[in-house]
Amino acid sequence: MIDLYTWQTPNGEKPVLMLEECGLDYRLEMIDISAGEQKTPEFLAINPNGKVPALVDRNGGEGQTVFESGAILIYLAEKTGKFLTASGPGRYETLQWTFFQVGGTGPMLGQWHHFTNAAPDQIPYAIDRYKKESLRLLGVLDDHLKDREWLAGEYSIADIINFGWVRSGLSGLKGEGTETLSHLMAWTERVGSRPAVKRAIEKLDHAKRAKSG
Repeated sequence: MIDLYTWQTPNGEKPVLMLEECGLDYRLEMIDISAGEQKTPEFLAINPNGKVPALVDRNGGEGQTVFESGAILIYLAEKTGKFLTASGPGRYETLQWTFFQVGGTGPMLGQWHHFTNAAPDQIPYAIDRYKKESLRLLGVLDDHLKDREWLAGEYSIADIINFGWVRSGLSGLKGEGTETLSHLMAWTERVGSRPAVKRAIEKLDHAKRAKSG
């Protein structure tokens, strides 16, 4: 059995999508980040960085622990042989668009959201900086998708890992220029229409509501 420790955030939903796509048995352990559960000693023993998601694969002995969403998706891809080519150019094309999200859209959109909605003081420079960079990165994805269905050849972990942050960015920055990103919007609809993706989002939503009471 795989235990997935997560919450309903763009980062937290990535491994749920992957687990559903791979058809693996897993148990959702919801970590309420608004209540600080990611900083408890019990969770820090799993992920010393105190962030969701984290995974413990208990099949075959003591268990394999993996944290960081990109590492989790690669682990699951290699465990199942799905959504990541084992070798060759296709593998590296997939990995480059995977880490484009890890180092790009996630951090930039996350900072834009923080300075816009959560910071105690409004700092126009920070808001504008992260907004512009987020829009630029979404534009890179849109341009890349103008003549292809998926980010790296066939549907892969690159699509799975980018989906949540792109969806969040298109929604949060609506009216700021995202309405022109037609290729990216069409891609988001393709990913979102997949049965496994629908199941993942529904399960995560149900689990959060059950946790919140």
